[in-house]
Amino acid sequence: MNETAISFAKDFLAGGISAAISKTAVAPIERVKLLLQVQHASKQITADMQYKGIMDCVVRIPKEQGFLSFWRGNLANVIRYFPTQALNFAFKDKYKKVFLDGVDKRTQFWRYFAGNLASGGAAGATSLCFVYPLDFARTRLAADVGKAGATREFNGLGDCLVKIFRSDGLKGLYQGFNVSVQGIIIYRAAYFGIYDTAKGMLPDPKNTSILVSWMIAQSVTAVAGLTSYPFDTVRRRMMMQSGRKGGEVARLSSREPGPMCSEAWAAPLCWCCTMNKLTTLMQIHHNASRWTPLKTQTVWKSTLTADTRC
Repeated sequence: MNETAISFAKDFLAGGISAAISKTAVAPIERVKLLLQVQHASKQITADMQYKGIMDCVVRIPKEQGFLSFWRGNLANVIRYFPTQALNFAFKDKYKKVFLDGVDKRTQFWRYFAGNLASGGAAGATSLCFVYPLDFARTRLAADVGKAGATREFNGLGDCLVKIFRSDGLKGLYQGFNVSVQGIIIYRAAYFGIYDTAKGMLPDPKNTSILVSWMIAQSVTAVAGLTSYPFDTVRRRMMMQSGRKGGEVARLSSREPGPMCSEAWAAPLCWCCTMNKLTTLMQIHHNASRWTPLKTQTVWKSTLTADTRC
């Protein structure tokens, strides 16, 4: 293995560690958001036990399920990062050659912008095919509101995957996949498309300061997350409900006074995006003194463009 490959592996691992720390730090916010999303579709959460809002959810989770339950599903989310990151970058470069070959970003701005949207969306949709079962398991684990033992639907990541596979087969692990593809195309198109376009229009993109990159990424993450959120809600509710199609779940969701049609979801989503990026920035800043400038920039770019959906 040559030095370039070793350096890439080290940078990729460093980026993964930073992302794992940031995802673990915001896991409680993510679980609150997920519970607000899927409580109307959960068999465990009856109508009289549904959460009334963000604060009600935050207060009741440790009381009813224990403090550590804030991190249910986080392991699957952390594991999901590594294959998702590798696949996204591998496919994005391939699709960029298809959509942006021969395009001048200065004289053909809109074609350049559309090409970035297309390459980002296609890369996200392709990588989702491989990592969807982990995303599915993460949602089901986070939606499990049992306290312990018999009251828990699943006892961990492996138990969740095995039980779903035994009961519904491989198809069961891909419930909601069609809607997820639509959502990831919109999210990735907005994220990579706007981010790459914004960075590409800077005077010197390769030497942009970390603070400027963080500000761009934070804004893009919030816009992409808010834009794709309705699709995210429908797909997660489909994960909770077998035998229903995306259109039917969407119609039922729009009639319910749940987070899909109120401001309840916006706050945890934006907080999650902000804290995810902020934690990553702090982690990289902490290690910057031990890294070369090039390595710091490489790790930062790696974690910055990772899958930051909450």
